[in-house]
Amino acid sequence: MMSNSQKKASQAIEAFDAILGLGSNVGNKIANIDDAIARLAASDDVHINARSQNYRSAPWGVLDQDWFVNSCVLITTKLTPHELLAHCQSVERDMGRVRDHRWGPRVIDVDILTYGTMKIDDPNLVVPHPLIAQRGFVLVPLRDVAPNFHMNGKSISQMIDAMDVTDVVPISE
Repeated sequence: MMSNSQKKASQAIEAFDAILGLGSNVGNKIANIDDAIARLAASDDVHINARSQNYRSAPWGVLDQDWFVNSCVLITTKLTPHELLAHCQSVERDMGRVRDHRWGPRVIDVDILTYGTMKIDDPNLVVPHPLIAQRGFVLVPLRDVAPNFHMNGKSISQMIDAMDVTDVVPISE
């Protein structure tokens, strides 16, 4: 049975340009996610079509750090993929993101997961994000907003079923 957010998302699924993944594990994590989404949408060039609920998840990559809050949004945008990347990085910088450790603690992380059906592989941007299928903290919120998502011939449900996502838990707000 689909939740209300999944029903809304599947109705909006046809009308989006990109999927963004957000994460925070420093400070007020939920407020950081809310703030980043508001900042992303403050531009006339970005419209939030659907938003997942927030999920608590264990750290990934570097395990000796606090737990994360993760969320996904579907957007429509007038920006090119590289302009969208610059916008996302500007939001991160403005919120105090410091990039001193790969996969380390962060006030906010905004990743472009997909941009339409484009495949981009350059030093600054790889789309689709190469680690989507390995990250439960991306897949579970992604299912909220894009339940029909497929990548490399696999549905989102198949990707989720292939991993342990017991540490990705919805946050009651």
